[in-house]
Amino acid sequence: MGVWQRVNPNAEPYSGLPSICAQLFEAKARKGLTFGDIGKALNRDEVWVAAVFYGQAKMEPQDIVNLAQTLDIQQDAISAELGPHWWPRRGLGPMPPEDPVLYRLFEGVLVYGTAIKAVIHEKFGDGIQSMIDCKVTVDKKEDPKGDRVLLTFDGKFLKYAQW
Repeated sequence: MGVWQRVNPNAEPYSGLPSICAQLFEAKARKGLTFGDIGKALNRDEVWVAAVFYGQAKMEPQDIVNLAQTLDIQQDAISAELGPHWWPRRGLGPMPPEDPVLYRLFEGVLVYGTAIKAVIHEKFGDGIQSMIDCKVTVDKKEDPKGDRVLLTFDGKFLKYAQW
């Protein structure tokens, strides 16, 4: 996105987000920052920062202070829309996803989900991987045949209770 290009808050994937989110994206572009850069300034992970921008993560008060300073946005403006009385909208949206990247992630679960579930049960027992207590990382692995995307979901194993 160019420095002077405005985010259309009515276009996917921005529709339904608090209006301050468009300002966050604009400030990020204007300053030429990545989610990783902002994460370092907030002492947070880049995926978590991206989730904040898309209204899918909740900031602590100090995160709001640090984000305002990093992006040169009024702290009160961020706090008014993403502060203590606001709660994130978590989820994927329409199913199946229309965005090619989201669709391929969805497809990965459709194709390999049952096999991954079986391996989790073999290694851990009867339970699930938490997506609440989970760290997600995206890494780039250079490869002569084409760079590779490495996605890691580092989630806590939660055993089903036996009643």
